[in-house]
Amino acid sequence: MNIRLEAYQISIKVLKNNDYADNLLQQSCKKLSDTNENLELLYRIVKGIVKMQGNLEYICSQYTEPDKFSKTDLKIKALLYLGFFQLLHLDSIPEHAAVNETVEIAKKLYGEKTADFVNAVLRAYLRNPQIQYPADNAEKIAAMYSYPVDLIRKWLQLWGEEETEFLCMYYNEPAKLHIRVNNLATGKSKLIEYFRKRGVEFQVSPASPNILITTHAPQVLQDVAFSEGYFTVQDTSAALVVELLDPRENDSVLDLFAAPGGKATYIAERMNNTGEVIAVDKIPSKVKLIKQNMNRLQIDNMILITEDAFHYGPVAPAFDRVLLDVPCSGWGVFGRKPDLRWQYHQNIEELLKIQANALNLGASFVKPGGYLVYSTCTMNPQENEEQVNRFLKANQQFELVQAKDFIPADYTRDGMMHTFPNIHNMDGAFAAKMRKKAKER
Repeated sequence: MNIRLEAYQISIKVLKNNDYADNLLQQSCKKLSDTNENLELLYRIVKGIVKMQGNLEYICSQYTEPDKFSKTDLKIKALLYLGFFQLLHLDSIPEHAAVNETVEIAKKLYGEKTADFVNAVLRAYLRNPQIQYPADNAEKIAAMYSYPVDLIRKWLQLWGEEETEFLCMYYNEPAKLHIRVNNLATGKSKLIEYFRKRGVEFQVSPASPNILITTHAPQVLQDVAFSEGYFTVQDTSAALVVELLDPRENDSVLDLFAAPGGKATYIAERMNNTGEVIAVDKIPSKVKLIKQNMNRLQIDNMILITEDAFHYGPVAPAFDRVLLDVPCSGWGVFGRKPDLRWQYHQNIEELLKIQANALNLGASFVKPGGYLVYSTCTMNPQENEEQVNRFLKANQQFELVQAKDFIPADYTRDGMMHTFPNIHNMDGAFAAKMRKKAKER
């Protein structure tokens, strides 16, 4: 099988149909698992094209007639994306191979005329690889690093030019794989040694002792150790949220926005299969996925509820701990979920209302002396500390608990958990832990 052709076909589905790149890549890797194909190259090309499509589109327009190119069929554009991505970002592939292989795919799929066009554009770049970017700062950064310009303008306002560029560059690098050791089934040392014998090296996360990090995603995800439940995929930042929650054995815990279930299963593991974890999500397919992961990870202290969190009840202050991992803008996961940066058109005001309502709802389930953790996968202050501060001001029976008492202080600020991708080498995330004061007698 031609790995570039496979990458092209997956990229088309993502770009045209908004299919999830991760799902398609996993399906493809299962199909190719018994071959000698370079699966890491497949991941690199597909994720790279999806991440860099804005930049690749801009470059293509520099070597074609821009007005005509903007109306070109996406299938043809994607061929040029494939060629340009290899030329610009894959030093291991010789220029002649990047061009020739792309031209051959064009010829095979669409004929000589398309192949000649692709060949002409790629070779025009090789003759004169000088790309002129816009003078406007936000437009330049957006075109150079491949982001929606409106998003870049927001980031510049929040963090300035240098931090914004560092963040953009970090997200455009191949994302490392973070996995969480399942201590119900194995131990960290055993898992590290198991993979070392298979040529895969892991680093232990400096932030969380249960998280291991590697660059060998396809090989690890196809290994039988995954299907046997010895580990699951979870970013360090997500693990920190659970460690901040600090669930104890025999607790009653409510996770109101549970999908995809990584935090809920970690809560259950840390409780050593004791107590009870109620995981609520409204999408049946996602609840089914949580159930599959429960079985794989040997978890039996979870109850799954398929229901909109805002309709879950009866409402009663019955839980020791409540987790609210709320819908958010997702700025923190643009590195490993490149599709999301192009879906940046959420109504932020609507999101803020949902988050505020979620805080009020979650608070109503916390028993006196219990804890509420509010978390997001974004670095947007509006969705993070501003929401929490507003809630605390309106709900005097809750008080902020210092995050540094539960997770390393390097990942906290102003008493709350804050992770910034290019600073902490993990997803961007936020969490605040609040305690409901016990009733006075």
